[in-house]
Amino acid sequence: MNRRSPAERSRRFAETLRPLAFALLLPGLLAGCSIRRFALNKVGDALSGSGTTFSSDDDPELIRAASPFSLKLMESILAETPEHSGLLFATTSGFTQYAYAFVQEDADEMEGKDLAAAEAMRARARRLYLRARDYGLRGLDVAHKAFTKELRAKPREAVQVVTKKDVPLIYWTGVSWAAAIALSKDKPDLVAEIPQMEALIDRAFELDEAFDAGAIHGFLITYEMSRQGVTGDPVARSRAHFERAVELSGGKLAGPYVSLAEAVCVQKQDLKEFDALLAKALAIDADAKKESRLVNLILQRRARWLLSRREELFLIDKQ
Repeated sequence: MNRRSPAERSRRFAETLRPLAFALLLPGLLAGCSIRRFALNKVGDALSGSGTTFSSDDDPELIRAASPFSLKLMESILAETPEHSGLLFATTSGFTQYAYAFVQEDADEMEGKDLAAAEAMRARARRLYLRARDYGLRGLDVAHKAFTKELRAKPREAVQVVTKKDVPLIYWTGVSWAAAIALSKDKPDLVAEIPQMEALIDRAFELDEAFDAGAIHGFLITYEMSRQGVTGDPVARSRAHFERAVELSGGKLAGPYVSLAEAVCVQKQDLKEFDALLAKALAIDADAKKESRLVNLILQRRARWLLSRREELFLIDKQ
């Protein structure tokens, strides 16, 4: 990762916030309800596309600092334009990614030093994931009337109305839901919502298994190891998703390697493969695929953290 001086980091942070600050002020400068609504929709359109700028950045700490302002601005615009589909999607994916990269990851790394603080951060991550899920469900209700109500009543039947164009939204809604459930072992009401979450993910997979360079396969690498009510070997299912994720990403994403190492190798106590997979994740050139630069840097950070915990995760013979 490039090292920048404090002055350079401050300049880039200001550049990131400048257009967002103008967008926040713009509605107050306009007169007339229709003109204001038009302007707000245009701002919403602009914010909906801001994810590309963030995802190609090479400075995760800059994005950590900028994301809360961006997300709160999206929520402010949504309060005025509650059915803006693009903004509902951007808010869903944005809160999910922020919660994982900058809250849950921090909690995991902090656990060994301060368990209470780590648990507090995980509780915050859960709330952010649920906020993301709720925006996703709102977006699906905009596209398909009463979708959430039907989903809660009959999950598998309800998801049949969504189509391939809905895959990005149902993917991020499902992933945020799954992440919240994973942090809620002590909350049976939330754990009981697994059928709704699975219905969304499985429908996304059915409609477009190649979505976003294998993102659904990447999620399923981990999830198949805990999926209930299916036959067959979970390790075999996870490995099949891993192979397809690597194929679809051209081996340029660190995520599949980190996921297989953490989900499968730790459970099977295969230290040799664990080390090899994380070495491959760290060897990926984050600049080779600029649209995935940020996520690669974040997952490489997790790979280094996992390697630092080898002796905690594996029974290593020190003789």
